[in-house]
Amino acid sequence: MSADVTVVGAGPVGLVLAAELALCGVRVQVLERLAEPETGMKAGGINVPTAEALDRRGLLPAAERVQRDLLERIGSLVRTPEDRQGGLRGERHGNRPGERRGEDRPAREQRFTGHFAGMVLAPGLVDWSDPDLAAHTAVDGARMVPQRELEELLAAHVARLGVPVRRGVEVTGLRDTGDAVLVDTTAGPLRTGWLVGCDGGRSTVRRLAGIAFPGTDPELTGRMAVADIAEPHGLADGWTWTTGGAYRCGPQPGRVVTVEFDGAPADRSAPVTLDEVQASLRRVSGTDVTLTALRAPASRWSDNARQAAAYRAGRVLLAGDAAHVHSPFGGQGLNLGVGDAMNLGWKLGAVVAGWAPEGLLDTYDAERRPLGAWVLDWTRAQTGVLRGDAKSAALREVLADLLATRDGATHAVKKISGVTQRLDLPGDHPLTGRAAPDLPLQDGSRLADHGHDGGFLLLDRTPDGAFARLAAPWAGRVRAVTDGPAAPAGVLVRPDGVVAWACDSADAADLDSADTAGLDSADATGLDSAEGAGLEGALHRWAGAPAPRYQPAG
Repeated sequence: MSADVTVVGAGPVGLVLAAELALCGVRVQVLERLAEPETGMKAGGINVPTAEALDRRGLLPAAERVQRDLLERIGSLVRTPEDRQGGLRGERHGNRPGERRGEDRPAREQRFTGHFAGMVLAPGLVDWSDPDLAAHTAVDGARMVPQRELEELLAAHVARLGVPVRRGVEVTGLRDTGDAVLVDTTAGPLRTGWLVGCDGGRSTVRRLAGIAFPGTDPELTGRMAVADIAEPHGLADGWTWTTGGAYRCGPQPGRVVTVEFDGAPADRSAPVTLDEVQASLRRVSGTDVTLTALRAPASRWSDNARQAAAYRAGRVLLAGDAAHVHSPFGGQGLNLGVGDAMNLGWKLGAVVAGWAPEGLLDTYDAERRPLGAWVLDWTRAQTGVLRGDAKSAALREVLADLLATRDGATHAVKKISGVTQRLDLPGDHPLTGRAAPDLPLQDGSRLADHGHDGGFLLLDRTPDGAFARLAAPWAGRVRAVTDGPAAPAGVLVRPDGVVAWACDSADAADLDSADTAGLDSADATGLDSAEGAGLEGALHRWAGAPAPRYQPAG
């Protein structure tokens, strides 16, 4: 059971991380305490960065099939409120003014908007021509991917990469020796170069590593289930707010969500029963609705909001819910964790392979922590809006008016979709630090199609291939993709899909060599010593010392 890296947790975050490490040539294994995958209801969709991560690894067609199948199951109950202009006050009527049940639409035409505190954002209000949204449309047909189906897709992906997933193995102790981590498990001891906890909000790895988990305490209990409802006509369609909390029915037949401000769940680990869901729905809706059966295991959650004091302690790292927890409002949790895994995977792989200093791992915490903090505040704000008191109801009215405007709806959708995320990276080009946009090439492919092996991508649109020539010494890690003249003229994309450098023309400033004296791949300060924002400086900073041939770890 020894490995270069051991990932604890076989949820989406752990599986994405393991796959990224395997693409780096790292010997990686996954430990999961559960003998079988969970079947309870969890996240119902993914945001743009997560869908684009699947796209870069060649998994977009599989994700699109999941969405098509889901829409076929939902059938005529899929609502298409394109004409709705102000329908955000469901607490009055139990439905949105102007909302109608429409005919099915092809998957590629679906507009996935989301909601803020139950206020569903009308697709017809959004300015889809906004540059931030228009630059990320290739994955529109792969946004409605529930977590259960996503895990199945990712499990097949890591299996193809030869990553062992050892189920029924629980971590019980760990000791960082400085050059390895000694781990006690229910299957026996193991030695691993690095240990990454992707084991959820109550992370054993985080606790054993002694990493603090500060934040705010929960004040609500939420429940989600798909049930057979004897007389559903008394329930409003969509989100409805009451003095007892809030509830939602749909969009899938039988799907119900309840939110009650009665404190944290007494026992998060206890199974959610039919009687529990029914009682909660009756309290919140004020009806005597009867549920006759649960179609799948139901789930229970709270608005506990916490962030790890550090994402790394020596050779132990955290990702996903092990690093941050919050309510599921807005569907940010799964996506935030996948972003962690994509960011950490290539960096830890580079350190294990020996072509990057350990200092590269410091950028993981520095880059991902601000996004985690923003998500926590985004979900805390929704808790404040969802409360059943008069002040929260008044605040909902104000927000409903704002979100019923074109600018308000567009801003909220951009935030929820993740297209505005940006890392603070060196360079002043508008693309630097952002997720690479959809970049179609003249040969009919897209830039993302060339990133399935997990390396760096360099788009070169100069007439004479100047950028590709400059990057030739890094050919073992950087794949140059040449294209006809267009803007941007050059883009360097990291393995996690983030633009590390870009320019609009091949002028002298972009082609000049950066001052990289003293930049040694073994120099722990090398990341900070690359001066200038040119392509060569970005290559040294992120892709290490020149490497004409790639040498996999081990």
